[in-house]
Parts: sequence; C-alpha cells; structure tokens
Amino acid sequence: MTIHFRKYTLQFKQPGGTSRGILRSKDTYILIAADGERRAYGEAALFRGLSADDRPNYEEVLGECCGRLLVEGRKVLQEYSEWPSVVFGCETLLFDVQNGFRQVIFPKAFLEAGFTVRSNGLVWMGTKSFMLEQIKQKLNEGFTSIKLKIGAIDFETEIELIRFIRKQFSTSEVEVRLDANGAFTAENALSYLHQLSAFGISYVEQPIKAGQWQEMARIIEQSPVPIALDEELIGHYSIPSKRRLMETLQPHLIVLKPALAGGFEACDDWKKLAGEMGGDWVITSALESNIGLNAIAQYAAAEPGNYAQGLGTGMLFTNNFGSPYTFDANGLHYHQQSAWNFEALS
Repeated sequence: MTIHFRKYTLQFKQPGGTSRGILRSKDTYILIAADGERRAYGEAALFRGLSADDRPNYEEVLGECCGRLLVEGRKVLQEYSEWPSVVFGCETLLFDVQNGFRQVIFPKAFLEAGFTVRSNGLVWMGTKSFMLEQIKQKLNEGFTSIKLKIGAIDFETEIELIRFIRKQFSTSEVEVRLDANGAFTAENALSYLHQLSAFGISYVEQPIKAGQWQEMARIIEQSPVPIALDEELIGHYSIPSKRRLMETLQPHLIVLKPALAGGFEACDDWKKLAGEMGGDWVITSALESNIGLNAIAQYAAAEPGNYAQGLGTGMLFTNNFGSPYTFDANGLHYHQQSAWNFEALS
C-alpha cells in the first residue's frame, strides 16, 4: 500500500461572505491510500486564516505524517495533535482503509438504505437584499432550521431580516440560529443579545472574538440567548486545556468542526466535557469537499444529537467530487445505491 496527498482547489458556485472576507475558492488536501486497484481517501481540510495549523511548512508536515502512517499507523497521530486538519485527514483515511476502502468511516451510521442527518439551511453574509433572497429561498424550500451569518452589515438591518422570518413563522415552526463570528464587542454584546432575545433565537455562536475569557464568561452568564462557542475551541489540544476552557466559560453549547478540532477523538473529548457540564453540542462542516463531509456526516449520524447539524456546505462547490449525498430541507441524505466519482483525482 502507498499513501500520498494531492492539493485540490475547490471553486465556489457563488462567492461566500464570511467574517474573514469573501471566499471564491478554497484549497484543501486529499489523502489517498492505494492498494492495487483499491483506493481509500481522507481530507486534510486546512482552512487558511482560521485553522491552528495554517503554517508555512504545512505540506512538509502533512507529507511526513503520511509517510509515517504506513509503518506506525494510528499511534503516530498523537505526535501531530497541534496539526488538527492533518489528524482529521489521516484519521479519516485510516478508518476508510480499516473498513475496506469503501468510503465507510463509521459503519454504525448506516441503515439499509443509507442515512439522513438533520441539518440547518445556511444564509451567508452579504448585502440586505442578498441575505433576504437566501432567507426567502430557504423558507420556500421548507427549511425548519435556518442559520444566519451576521456581522457583515449593520445590526438594525440584521434585526429586520430576523423579523421577516418571525412575521411568518413562530419559534416552534422555524428555528433561527446566528453565527456572529466574533462580530460583537464586549461592550455591545449583551445589548445586542437582549434585542435578539425577542425573536426566540436558538443560540448565537461566538458573539465576541476568541481569547477574551473574562468578557466571554460574563456574556454567557448574563445572556438571555444561549451562547455557543466555535472559534474559542481552536488551539486547545490537551484534555486539561479543554477542561479549563469549559469550566471557565460554561457555554450552553459548543460547535464542533472536526477538521479544526483535531479529528473525531478530539470531538469525543469535547462532547464528553460538554455533557459533564450540562451543555450540548452541534457538529458542523468547515467547507470541506465531499470526502471530508462524508466522514463528518457519518460521525454525526452515528451519534445523533439534540440539534440540527450544520452539514450543507458540500453543495457550495462547482468541482466537488461526485458522491452519494443530496441535501434539502430535511437534511443531508446518504443514498446507499449511489456511487462516488473520483475522476478528478486520477
């Protein structure tokens, strides 16, 4: 068996607005294990500007880890804990090999006809008209969980967009969740959260920028809206470090992105800590190709949570790999009878 990786650039169907600017393309790294005619795949889903392992020697480290996997297997991943997307890709690859080179990562996820993971519809940042267009589309399609990325336009306009949803649908009919990506400040966050509480918001992700523990703890304690941590989790590798964060901040929820958290064992650690402290968790993708999304979807399906997950990003790219997945208002669906298409990697 041989293991190697290929850099692959995903192209967005339409530019995606985030707190880190407008995304038109995204580089990722596809890991390939070849054994005769059989192929297993993983994805080291580096997120430039966000991943803790966005460093100049990334490709060198990824190649080194791939080379060691052949001889040392899974145990080598412990040495790469500070390279979370590398661990995520290698962990996925090894599970695929272990389960017969079939893109089966977590067999527990599969039912006879495949599986479905409940997932929210995502509304990207942008102008008021662009965001309103997306909201109307999601509501017309029947989504009952909608996530808005906010912080790109003024807060009053964003309130108007949320009010538009609530005029048509109650909290029992459509869940609204918000991702602030740190757009609020320690001074205005509670004022904004009190205004948002009138609209029955399910939770707000990362209201202020990560690293402000004293301010974040105060906001979480006093907020009338549940607070979820996202970027705050990045860069915490050891159990003591994760526990210290959770005990200090006491979040209502945590948002787990396996490629940023350091793989599935790392996510298991976070989920256990959240459970011990009375919190909950949501699994979301982080703009992976369908290879990474496949692993995350199976992980989410193997242990369904209490919330709709965030797994609709695989449909955003023009050159994604053909997969057995479809996405609609009922969630992300894996169709057992459909096939993968990896021709772009040949």
